[in-house]
Amino acid sequence: MPPSDPNDPQQNPLHWKWLVAGVMISLLGWGVNRALEDLSSRVRSQAKNFGYTPDPDGVKQFLGELEHPTFREAGEEVIQKARGVDTFPYRAAIKAHMAVYKTPFTAWNQGNAGTCVSFGWAMGSYIGQCVDWTQGKLAQPPPEVASEPIYGGSRTAARLPPITINSGGDGSYGAAAARWVSGLKNGQGGILYRQKYGSTDLSIYSIPLSRDWGRNGVPIELAKEANKHKAQQVALIETWEGLCAALESGYCVPICSNVGFAATNVRDADGFLPRGGSWGHCMLACSVRYSHNEGKRDGVLILNSWGPNWVKGPRWPADQPEGSFWASRNDIKAMLAQGDSFVIAGVSGFEPRDIDNGA
Repeated sequence: MPPSDPNDPQQNPLHWKWLVAGVMISLLGWGVNRALEDLSSRVRSQAKNFGYTPDPDGVKQFLGELEHPTFREAGEEVIQKARGVDTFPYRAAIKAHMAVYKTPFTAWNQGNAGTCVSFGWAMGSYIGQCVDWTQGKLAQPPPEVASEPIYGGSRTAARLPPITINSGGDGSYGAAAARWVSGLKNGQGGILYRQKYGSTDLSIYSIPLSRDWGRNGVPIELAKEANKHKAQQVALIETWEGLCAALESGYCVPICSNVGFAATNVRDADGFLPRGGSWGHCMLACSVRYSHNEGKRDGVLILNSWGPNWVKGPRWPADQPEGSFWASRNDIKAMLAQGDSFVIAGVSGFEPRDIDNGA
């Protein structure tokens, strides 16, 4: 009889079973590592597209300046009259953008600069004014709002305490943008549009100009010009219920937080992205849906500032803007817990409104 061979599968099948199991475990480990590397790479590639730098002391000081600092005070009637209706303020922007530019409205793109806070506030101010137009409060559809003055103002004159020169790199925080957009007591701050102002051309987004004004502040003459168009009120959003009520009346909310959505860039069947990773980021809450309605899930629509193509997958409803995703109630609560998300009032302040949700 020949000697036994431990490597012969017929003589020692257990050996080969363990060998196959080892190979499968190695392949599984490789797959997990590859997925983690892909996620890490995606987060690194997005790192320059953030720009939220929390300043709790600055937020606290700004709240002390407001007569009605929270939305539960400033928007009490709006909250009381909320009806749990799916509401899509972005549809006002679709109509206005087509009227002015003859092109579809999609998410704007901050590029490789930490200007997200200014983009959240510029998009929120724009959609808010589009809603005002559809409500008959503005005679003409508005042009897009320029982000550069908001960025520069929020990093210098509007931050607390104010500074003249900011050499601290990119980034800003929500309360500073709120303070700028709502106007300073010195007659500066507010909103400028994507158009020319004398020798200054704001018609196209400029990263170099954003960084120039982010360091040196907005030129005085333009800061005063911005004061002609300012938010009538801003107020801190503290709760899911308050946020939903604000959106039902067409008031958008730039949300500043460290909650990330880096788990995947593919929306699920209902248009949602799951929470994943940490983003120091500002994005715009611009619509609401409820589980008891057609949408079948509680969610808030988040408009990002990375252009229309960074995320893909199903959308709900069909005209959901490219570059946006729905976030769940729990994820939104976690974002609001940062304590730096302010709602932007309309031209008549915070009043309950029925929003035309027609597509």
